[in-house]
Amino acid sequence: MTELYDDLPEMDAFDTAPVRLTVDLQALAENWQDLARRSGKARAGAVVKADAYGLGIEDCGLTLYEAGARDFFVAVPSEGATLRAYAPEARIFVLSGIWPGQERLFLENDLVPVLASEEQLAFWMSLIAEIGPYPCALQVDTGFNRLGIRPEEAIALAHDVSRPASFDPVLILSHLHSADTPNDPQNRAQLDSFQQVTQAFEGIDRSLSASAGIFLGSDYHFDLTRPGIALYGGEATGGIKNPMRPVAKAEARILQLRNAPAGETVSYGGAHRLTRDSRLAIASVGYADGYLRSLSGAGIPLRQAVPQGAVGFFNGFRLPVVGRITMDLTVFDASDLPEAALRAGDYIELFGPNLALDEVARAGGSIGYELLTSIGLRHERRYIGEEASL
Repeated sequence: MTELYDDLPEMDAFDTAPVRLTVDLQALAENWQDLARRSGKARAGAVVKADAYGLGIEDCGLTLYEAGARDFFVAVPSEGATLRAYAPEARIFVLSGIWPGQERLFLENDLVPVLASEEQLAFWMSLIAEIGPYPCALQVDTGFNRLGIRPEEAIALAHDVSRPASFDPVLILSHLHSADTPNDPQNRAQLDSFQQVTQAFEGIDRSLSASAGIFLGSDYHFDLTRPGIALYGGEATGGIKNPMRPVAKAEARILQLRNAPAGETVSYGGAHRLTRDSRLAIASVGYADGYLRSLSGAGIPLRQAVPQGAVGFFNGFRLPVVGRITMDLTVFDASDLPEAALRAGDYIELFGPNLALDEVARAGGSIGYELLTSIGLRHERRYIGEEASL
């Protein structure tokens, strides 16, 4: 039977994909270099957790490593194990720490656990008593009330003469909860608390700032910064124009164009009623692809801040989402486009260089982080720039 298909053309999967994602590795590298400059005397690391914020830990990790990053942060050890092949000489910190049963994964891949609780510290002390000295990091909670031991516990640990001599942290870190609001007084309060802790751990690298903290200035930089969302083109802080280059462009294929008269409704629940004769573009993307249901043009009662929902972009025009987004399909209003400008098979931009990631996310009452990390498995990917080496 296979000979029946021999004469059929072979098409690039990207060129025919229902949904597709273009990742600009050159822009990623330039964003890291920009953030490294903004970090001043501090080294700039790179946060590549959640599959490099949805864009691919292998390609993005290698690009960042070749750009100069030598300190990486992942959420779980399996991410670190994947990254190790692409960042052979880097320090890879695992933010969730280490638990019994994970020892071999850490040791075989030279991963550094970030210890964040009394339970993890107790386990770590027992482990290094068996295996000898091994690097770790210590996370201190300076006001977030998320992961980390309290400052007074950290200071007590620093002065505890009974702690094992093999306990030798290479990094002390904490996390700012309001760095994206530069004038929030809690930033300074957390900074003061962190400084008190680090004075007790003299000679050990210090890290307080993620993407937004870098923009707070040199007081917050210490020895190592941890840029994340800004690497991938997202907004790090409010009140200023985003200086980062866009890295990701998501697109969906138009499956059908249809004319619908004024008065008819669109999508589930008839949530949107047309007020004019309309030309509708049905795109092959939905919430199963990470195009959030909250981006719908209507019928989302919990979203109040931006009631109109998202738009797509095609050939200089912004096309509003009409009605509710469904699992696999979204309807865009193409009525303002010249009729011959858009055809079935064309691609509409969902976010990218013409539609800022965070603008689209805000239309769904969300943030760029969620939109990026929600990208579904059906997106066909293409990596450009930096020789797209993988």
